[in-house]
Amino acid sequence: MSDVATYEVRRSEIEIYFDRTAAEAWKRLTSDVPLGRIRASVRAGRDAMRASLLAMLPEDLSGCRVLDAGCGTGALAIALAKRGARVVAVDLSPTLIQHARELAVAAGVDGAIDFASGDMLAADHGRFDHVVLMDSLIHYEPADAAAALASLSARCDRSIVFTVVPKTALLAGMHRIGRLFPRGDRAPAIVPVAIGGFCARLDVHPSLAGWSIGAERRIASGFYKSHGMELVRS
Repeated sequence: MSDVATYEVRRSEIEIYFDRTAAEAWKRLTSDVPLGRIRASVRAGRDAMRASLLAMLPEDLSGCRVLDAGCGTGALAIALAKRGARVVAVDLSPTLIQHARELAVAAGVDGAIDFASGDMLAADHGRFDHVVLMDSLIHYEPADAAAALASLSARCDRSIVFTVVPKTALLAGMHRIGRLFPRGDRAPAIVPVAIGGFCARLDVHPSLAGWSIGAERRIASGFYKSHGMELVRS
C-alpha cells in the first residue's frame, strides 16, 4: 500500500473517531471542567505542550498567516490569533470545528480565524508563514508523518512545529498489543516514534532539503507523553 493510501485510510479512521465517538470527551478534556486523575494529567500535559509549541513561534505574529493543522477545539488557534496571526484552523471533525468556532467567538478572535473541516494537507488552504501540528501526526506511521510534513513544507515559508509520541519500551509494547486505549474508546492507535530515527528520516527526505530541526521539548504528564519539535527553513 502506498504512503498516500495509508494516510487516507488512517485519516478516515481518525475522522470517524473524533467526529462520532470522542467529540464530547474532547470538549471536556480541553475545557476547564473537573476531570478524573488520569484525564486531568492528560489535560495538564497538553497544556504544557501547547505552551512549548507556542514558545517556538514569534511572540508577535502580526502580519503572519498560520495553519493550525488538526486544530481540535481551537485552543492553539485562539492563542495564535491573540498574538496577531491570521489563522487557518483545520480539523477532520465538523463537530469539533463548530465548537472551536464558538470558543473563538467567546474569546473575541473569531474574525482572525478561518475554520474549515477537512484534510489538513489540502493545497487549497494556501501558503503560510508558520504551520502548527499539535498531536495531529500521532496516529500515523513515521513514513506517513514525514510525508505529511514534507507536503506542508512546500507551502510554508518559515517554520513548522509539531508533536510526535516518543517511543519507550512500555508504549511500544502497548502499541504492539493494541492496548494503548481502553477497547471501548475504539480510538485509532497512537504510533510511538523513535525520535532519533525520525529525525534521520526528516534529514534525508528530498522534499525537506533546506529545512533543519530546531528546538525540541519533551513533556511527560501521567498518560500524556509527547515530543515537540521545530523544523526551520534555512
